[in-house]
Formats: sequence, C-alpha cells, structure tokens
Amino acid sequence: MQVKTIWQYGSNSPENASNFATISQWWAALNGKEINWRQRLIPQTGEVKDLDWEPQRFDEVFVVATPEIRGITLYWRKPDAKDERNVTAQKLELDHLQQQLYIYPQTQGEVVIRVGLPQIVYQQVKISNPQWVITETGANRVIILRDESQRLEIQVTLAPENLAQLRQQLG
Repeated sequence: MQVKTIWQYGSNSPENASNFATISQWWAALNGKEINWRQRLIPQTGEVKDLDWEPQRFDEVFVVATPEIRGITLYWRKPDAKDERNVTAQKLELDHLQQQLYIYPQTQGEVVIRVGLPQIVYQQVKISNPQWVITETGANRVIILRDESQRLEIQVTLAPENLAQLRQQLG
C-alpha cells in the first residue's frame, strides 16, 4: 500500500486518474464521521511539513455530512446546515498512514487545508530515574518501572525481537 496518494490538476502522470479515484472514495467514506478541519498559510519554504498543525482558534471539529467530489470540487455539509460547502482543488494529497487529506485550493495558492480523522491522543507519563526490575515470562522479558513519588508502576512486556531492538538502540 502506498503511504501517500497524490492527485494534481493538469498532471500527465499515468496514475493521476486512479489516484483521484482513490482520494474520492476516501472523501466519500468520511460521511457521518467526526473530522478535524485545519487551514494554514503555506510557509515561505513551501514545505507543508514545517507547519504547526496544533489546534488553533479557527480550526474546526465536526461531523461531516454528504462528502462527495464532483468534477475537481470537494463538497460537504456540516450537521444542521442547509448550505452545501465546497472547495475546488489544485492538488490533493492523501496520507494513508495518518488518514489525512491535504487540499490545495485553486483560488488560494498560499493556503493548505488538512482534513483528517481525530488523532489518537496518548496519555504521557514522565518518570525520572525510576526503580526498575527485569523478569522473565517464557521467552519474553518484562521490564517493571516504579516511581515511588507518583505511586506509579509500569510493566512493559518485550518479545525477544523487541528486546533485541531495544538493546541495539541502547548501544
């Protein structure tokens, strides 16, 4: 599976039409799902990866209704809204791993819109110099980390291949 699928208006790439079909199917499959809608100005470098995608004031989260593509225009509705909204694309870039679509509008060359499914937010725990114990359970190793001050115990079970990878990274 490709990591990214890109469609560009006017491109002569032989994959352009099938990429457009893939993106159209992904867009239509958003129907009834909650999405994050974020719009940013493209930086001087032109690198979208340099953008800060953390939530900002005008970003939106909503359940999208009737998403479809007609021609090269993406259409959708917000719940309880009568009016259909749309944006005509110059370029579409679908990131399959992150489940995010980057829309480059024809009318605003300096703007990129990122539409995606809400990201999984991991709970972060920070421990400094914990007590630790390593035990065996069959072929696996269990690392137990304890932080007395937080009254916290974390157990990490590692299969032999994960343990080997950890050893390699620790040097």
